[in-house]
Amino acid sequence: MKWKRIPLGPLQTNAYVVIKGKDCVLFDPGSEGEKVIEFIDSLGLKPHAILLTHAHFDHIGGVDVVREKYQIPVYIHVNEKDWLSDSSLNGSIFFMGSGIAVKEANHLIENEGELQVGPFQFSVLETPGHSPGSVSYYSEEAEAVISGDTLFQGSIGRTDLPGGDHQQLMRSIDEKLLSLPEETAVLPGHGMETTLIDEMETNPFLNGFSLG
Repeated sequence: MKWKRIPLGPLQTNAYVVIKGKDCVLFDPGSEGEKVIEFIDSLGLKPHAILLTHAHFDHIGGVDVVREKYQIPVYIHVNEKDWLSDSSLNGSIFFMGSGIAVKEANHLIENEGELQVGPFQFSVLETPGHSPGSVSYYSEEAEAVISGDTLFQGSIGRTDLPGGDHQQLMRSIDEKLLSLPEETAVLPGHGMETTLIDEMETNPFLNGFSLG
């Protein structure tokens, strides 16, 4: 199993295409859907689903273009099911001056657990804090976790947006992400990939923090 990071849009939000043979799943096509389609078609891949880490505008803007091209389902956490079509909740009206609205998801994630999509299996981890419905997807086979805007190389997700909660974010990182094997690759929503061990050793937000 391998992956391709595709930075998209003005905020360079990372979409990921996780690949196994000629099958793939897509994470967070935030804009420039045609760019994602071009990559998929260039390799002759068969997409099975779009998995969203959360519903902020820069992670969902290309969803409908890609979904309609391949007729594949979209997954999102139930806590953000209304964010896809609400520009005030997904933030597009405030940050872009115009609203982004995406059709409703085909599947709502209501609990943590195993998610089978085609030949892919992920452990869904609820990691709220950046937003109420933030989730991370861990693949034991790939030894990687798609963390959205929860954990970055050298940083953590912002919590000053609606529904953000700093203590909750730190708890999500501590209890969910840092409980994974330390060699796990972290595929964040922005910036470069990293590993859990590197973040435990060098991330200033994780060094010495206490949840009390």
